[in-house]
Amino acid sequence: MDLEALAACLASSACVVTQTTSGLIVGLLLFLVAAGLTLIFGVLKIVNFAHGTFYMLGAYIAYSVVRASGSYGLAVLAAGAAMAVFGIAFERLLIARVYGGNVLMQLLICYAVVLIFDDLVKMIWGADFHAMGMPDAFQRAPIFIAGGVVPPFYAGLIAISLCLAALLGLGLGLTRIGKIITAAADNPQMVSALGINTTALFALVFGLGGGLAGLAGALAAPVRSLSPGMGFSILIESFIITVIGGMGSIAGALLAAIGIGLLRGFGTIGFPLFTDGLIYGAMILVLLLRPSGLFGREMV
Repeated sequence: MDLEALAACLASSACVVTQTTSGLIVGLLLFLVAAGLTLIFGVLKIVNFAHGTFYMLGAYIAYSVVRASGSYGLAVLAAGAAMAVFGIAFERLLIARVYGGNVLMQLLICYAVVLIFDDLVKMIWGADFHAMGMPDAFQRAPIFIAGGVVPPFYAGLIAISLCLAALLGLGLGLTRIGKIITAAADNPQMVSALGINTTALFALVFGLGGGLAGLAGALAAPVRSLSPGMGFSILIESFIITVIGGMGSIAGALLAAIGIGLLRGFGTIGFPLFTDGLIYGAMILVLLLRPSGLFGREMV
């Protein structure tokens, strides 16, 4: 614990800008993963423990596309689209067979998928770490804000993530399909009774969740090392965000993700050996004060 360093950082605008930027990057990437996770749980009531695999595959697909084409934009789109298709296939071929069944069976299927694709990644890309490197478009001089250094890619990453969060929120709130998804999360029986094809709707939701995780993996690839099993660590933090925000709440996930990101950003200054402990402590505190999460509803 180094409270003097934390106080010095908070008194320095440059340090505040740097740590806030770092925290926002971590938080917003976590939000993209957690948003898919919470969307799937909100509508399908499925806790997708294979969600980190979507993130990992998205990162590796982006890595391969960049190597083949040199285009990072194409890599991001390809990763998102591929994981959306993968999500639909995952839901149709595996998860759809255990709806309403034993939760343990769902967990076993998800865990099997995690192990299978971790091994497939080793077979295809090898067990070594890979680094994508910074895209050419972002290899520019850093931006200085109040004395703090903000690399152009970090600024772009924050802007893209916020745009995706806004599109997701507006899409769910304003479009017809978004309102159907929201209604299905509240009352799936009513949606089915209205003649809406819930089979296609559930597949669409899984595809959307998978696409978000794939996009997060592609966006994180330039600043993270790629390795088999990389989805596990982000899955744990995504679950924490989903729980803190309230299971099924997109707005709650966004608020929780930004909070956790900032906690991690400044926690590395004041509590360098206890950063993970701070995050779990925050989760416990929220659950003690509000068991259903910040924006969650009481489970009946």
